[in-house]
Amino acid sequence: MNLHEYQGKSLLKKFGVSVPKGIVALSPDEAMVAAKKLKNQTGTKKWAVKAQIHAGGRGKGGGVKIAETLDEVHEFADRIIGLQLITPQTGPEGKKVRKVLVEQNIYYPGKSETQEFYMSILLNRQTSRNMIMYSPRGGMNIEHVAKETPEEIFTEEIDPKIGLQTFQARRIAFNLGLSNNAFKEMVKFVLALYKAYIGVDASLFEINPVIKAANDKIFAADSKVVIDDNSLARHPDIAELRDFDEEDPIEIEAGRYNLSYVKLTGNVGCMVNGAGLAMATMDIIKLSGGDPANFLDVGGAADSKRVEEAFRIILKDPNVKAIFVNIFGGIVRCDSVAQGIVDAYKRIGKINIPIIVRLQGTNSDEGKRIIDESGLKVHSAIRFQEAADKVKEMLT
Repeated sequence: MNLHEYQGKSLLKKFGVSVPKGIVALSPDEAMVAAKKLKNQTGTKKWAVKAQIHAGGRGKGGGVKIAETLDEVHEFADRIIGLQLITPQTGPEGKKVRKVLVEQNIYYPGKSETQEFYMSILLNRQTSRNMIMYSPRGGMNIEHVAKETPEEIFTEEIDPKIGLQTFQARRIAFNLGLSNNAFKEMVKFVLALYKAYIGVDASLFEINPVIKAANDKIFAADSKVVIDDNSLARHPDIAELRDFDEEDPIEIEAGRYNLSYVKLTGNVGCMVNGAGLAMATMDIIKLSGGDPANFLDVGGAADSKRVEEAFRIILKDPNVKAIFVNIFGGIVRCDSVAQGIVDAYKRIGKINIPIIVRLQGTNSDEGKRIIDESGLKVHSAIRFQEAADKVKEMLT
């Protein structure tokens, strides 16, 4: 589950991670009130006005502005709220901004230069260990750093038996080129950040940039926090932070029926049972000249009602030109799935795109018979390649 920047920072703060003071606003007037409060609390004379959407690259899209007056806070908030913000991570359709974070300025003059770093925590799937990835060159162009000067990207892996050690946090601070008080502050920051990552059962923390302010204090100037969905039962308070406005409405509907659905950009709808089979199905669709339009796993309880809802969800995507149903009958019975397909076809009404069905496993012969005798325009197949060839044939 993705969190907004302000939500992520609220969680970080609970674990002792330093974050700038900020207030969320839903309107330009609220933004100005927030700026006045921050001025009274912190003495700041500048404010960051930041669009709150589930996507990075907001600054490049015009979603982050630095205001030097209260009037500018109002002006920038008015410009950003309601904007269909397009960033490198939103796609060409962009995302609508419904709120902004008004935040104290931490880029203030002092005895030393302000610096920007990059830091993230995630699972290294090759080693099955959590990893801190960091760079002394943070900010808006971190992607170029990774591509052009990869030697400036460092990693620190954590042994799950003992957790992050102080010497590792010190090594991170050293590799970032810090010394004296800034070095000590970064060590505390890294230890607190990892504690937060473990404490909230996150699957990703990305802080870009981490700021060394002019007074050598270290701040999380941004936060991208992704929570492991499987852990939300342990964190009902975090589950309540879910913003449905930021999610695909079709994916939300699928969740109501316990269907695992992810929308993609292709033209072949996929209905399968099991993530491994789903990945194999998408691969063979690609090899056959098609392009998967979705990932949809009906799970082990693919009864008639669930199959019908799965069809309805797939058909809401106007890009779908064919549907490939690929079911392996283990716990689920293929004849039950076949009957569900026939019933769904009849209840939904006329379906103008071809449906290719491959059933293997428990009662697959009976399932194929039900499909073949239904009189519907549903094409059955037995072998994987045979089904893929039918998909290719239907698309040409």
